[in-house]
Amino acid sequence: MRQQTKVVRCIETLQMNEDTMTISKAINNATRRIPAWPLYILGTLPIIWAFYAGINGLWGVDPAKAIERQVGLWGLQLLIASLAITPLRNYLNINLIKYRRAIGLLTFFYIVVHLLVWIVLDFQFYWAEMWGDIVKRPYITIGMAGFIAMIPLAITSNNRSIRKMGPQVWNKLHKLTYFAVIAGGVHFLMVVKGWQVEPMFYLAAIFGLLFLRVIHTRQNTAKRRVMA
Repeated sequence: MRQQTKVVRCIETLQMNEDTMTISKAINNATRRIPAWPLYILGTLPIIWAFYAGINGLWGVDPAKAIERQVGLWGLQLLIASLAITPLRNYLNINLIKYRRAIGLLTFFYIVVHLLVWIVLDFQFYWAEMWGDIVKRPYITIGMAGFIAMIPLAITSNNRSIRKMGPQVWNKLHKLTYFAVIAGGVHFLMVVKGWQVEPMFYLAAIFGLLFLRVIHTRQNTAKRRVMA
């Protein structure tokens, strides 16, 4: 009975793997035909809608604060999406690498808009008060640190930077993404105040994706040692 159970489990595992391969092939075949550039156009539409909704009174009594939070949340979601691209390729054979740069630059764009809404609409360029908030409020300090970490990532997200810096240095620099996404998740958790489900879900997704990357890196290191 035990041997039969093991055989059945092996068959079920093989069938699941085949189904996964079929789905991944279908996705990869579809994405080969879809270029990355339309993402830059489509990615601006939610922000346009957010400001349109604010002008027309759809955000309630404090539209500036609502737009600020919503755009920031979209930026965090995009940052998590960019973090998920490598694990999708490593574990599910779904290759979305060609979209990663567009998603990363859109993420930076969303965070810049999030920051500008805070500066222009919320504080109205009162720099002294803004600096006071950055120093006194830890969630703003952490959010600002995450934004600063994203600046060199956005500046070097082009082929020329890769050629000048070299792939190894460029890859090391872009590991700042890990700090930026953790800072974004913690910033969101502290903004909403209290242990609410939504920010905890995002933090769990972030650490889960980072854990998958660590496991895959260790597996590759072990394989290289065996081969050596």
